[in-house]
Amino acid sequence: MVRLTILYGRPTDPQAFDDYYARTHIPIARKMRGWSRWTLEKVVANPGEPPPTTYLVVGLYADSLEEMQRILATPEAQAASADVPNFATGCVTFPTTEIEEVAFEA
Repeated sequence: MVRLTILYGRPTDPQAFDDYYARTHIPIARKMRGWSRWTLEKVVANPGEPPPTTYLVVGLYADSLEEMQRILATPEAQAASADVPNFATGCVTFPTTEIEEVAFEA
């Protein structure tokens, strides 16, 4: 399994980011087909610490690198990617990782 991680830096206006992301970007991104899982992770500050530089972590999972590349080549994925500059005022990075599950012993 592979994961495309989208790391959104802290936006200049978090409320505007959240509104645009929920109302505009998510409907565009939902048109992509083939991901096995999709996660949204809002980064929270530890008590007494300043806000973290990363604001939102998105995980898009596919069964293989080839499947991920197929999904990303679609017009739907290209539309989602083209929309990112419309709301992401912080830094955005897109690392791809291979996932290895680690089992914990009881």
